[in-house]
Amino acid sequence: MSFAAHRSRLAALTRDLGLRWAETRETWRDARAEEFERTYLAELRSQVDRTVGTLEQLDVLLGKAREDCE
Repeated sequence: MSFAAHRSRLAALTRDLGLRWAETRETWRDARAEEFERTYLAELRSQVDRTVGTLEQLDVLLGKAREDCE
């Protein structure tokens, strides 16, 4: 599987998690839910964004390396 495929899968799974979290927040509305979102989900989203960016860079570098080897 290529970096692009992994990047797409990670983005899709993160979107799915966001949708499921939105569904959960419809019934879980207390301070603990807000704390959970701040503590875990916000950090996860931040890490995923950085990871997706890194995978994009690696995909570009891998493409250049392949061209150089041909």
